[in-house]
Amino acid sequence: MKRMVKGELTAFLSLVFLLLLGLVGAVLESASIQVMKNEKRADAGRAAESIFAEYQRDLLEEYGIFALEGSYETGSMSESNILNRLSLYGAENMDKGIEKIKYLTDESGQEFYRQAVEVERIRTGAAVLDEFTGKISVWKEQDQKAEKYGKENTETSNELERMLEQEESDLPSEDNPLENISDLKAGSMLKIVLPEGFSLSQKAVSAAQLVSHRELKKGYGIFEEEAMKAGDTIFFNLYLLDKFGNAASPKEGGALTYELEYLLEGQESDVANLEAVANKICLFRVAANYGYLLTDAEKQAEAEALAGTLCMFFISPEIIPVVKQALLLAWAYGESVMDVRALLEGKKVPLVKNRENWQLSLSALMKLGEEGTLQDGMDSEDGYSYERYLQVLLFLEKKEELTMRALDLVERNLCVGRGLTWFRADQCITAAGFDLTSSLRRGVKYRFQTEFRYQ
Repeated sequence: MKRMVKGELTAFLSLVFLLLLGLVGAVLESASIQVMKNEKRADAGRAAESIFAEYQRDLLEEYGIFALEGSYETGSMSESNILNRLSLYGAENMDKGIEKIKYLTDESGQEFYRQAVEVERIRTGAAVLDEFTGKISVWKEQDQKAEKYGKENTETSNELERMLEQEESDLPSEDNPLENISDLKAGSMLKIVLPEGFSLSQKAVSAAQLVSHRELKKGYGIFEEEAMKAGDTIFFNLYLLDKFGNAASPKEGGALTYELEYLLEGQESDVANLEAVANKICLFRVAANYGYLLTDAEKQAEAEALAGTLCMFFISPEIIPVVKQALLLAWAYGESVMDVRALLEGKKVPLVKNRENWQLSLSALMKLGEEGTLQDGMDSEDGYSYERYLQVLLFLEKKEELTMRALDLVERNLCVGRGLTWFRADQCITAAGFDLTSSLRRGVKYRFQTEFRYQ
């Protein structure tokens, strides 16, 4: 008689074995697909890095800035150029598009600003920030005083004019420096401050060619942005001083010779920029010089005596203090003219004057600007050079304006100085993100993103 054996255990183990085989197969399939995904991501990552390894070399050598020139020296930017290079460098057989892109000129040149700051931070080190501790607040205060004294000068002139109308008379021309100073202010500053032998540049650019004046190609998409760090403004201004020339220390071969002056004023010609900066430094110096005159009792007495002489035949005695005030402001202006001349001669001028380094007498004010009468400015060892005064003015300008004007010069200098006639700053790519879809196997599609950004 045959013995019957139940098969529940065998059937159960068979089912478990089938389940295990299925699980192992699924795991192996998943691992295989994941490996393929990793390979595709690695291929795309390497391709993106290879694209951005083709950075514009002249831009890096001249200004230390990394950017991919998107037109590939054709002058015509096309995103298809980038996608074709992506395929060439290993991302072939993928559907691809650009999800986001950033140009050097985006957000008022934020990418240029960011890289310039890092270039200078590495070059100088953070210790340089200690040199500016407390100084920037002094410069801003001096600028506020310059604005205040400018208004005071206008108010004094208006008040004097009103009182002269009441007197129905004018101040005498003899021994009256106010007329001479008025004529000087109406004329060209450069005619009286340029030292002998100074070769005035005649270079000019067309506004229509400049980054800051034309319509720009704009990026899109969102990139993670780093917060601004302490001292970024200082590092950026030091970068500008390092990379661009000025009237006292010109850099030849560029579109303009007085580059820092262009950054400050944005005029089309070297002459116009230098004229504007000379006037700006002069007004900045007027505040300091007028401030000193208010503390010097001897010079105030001298101005008051001259005011009394000029108003000798007027009926109203109230006009004398107004004339005295006008004389002090004119005297401060004349001294400031001497300061600017000294700076352009390569000498140094102190931020605050004293009795020893004051240059111009009140009597000399009447002949200021006459040919052969303007003496050379005084040199002060502990003073500020012309370049240092430019640095002061840079700190008072808006970051966005300085950045875009710097890009004006970068573009024009590479076009003119290095012959890169096709170069355009708004075709220079600093970051890009790509959206890619790849077919794996058995109809599996894998969609992913990769991006690259110069750091």
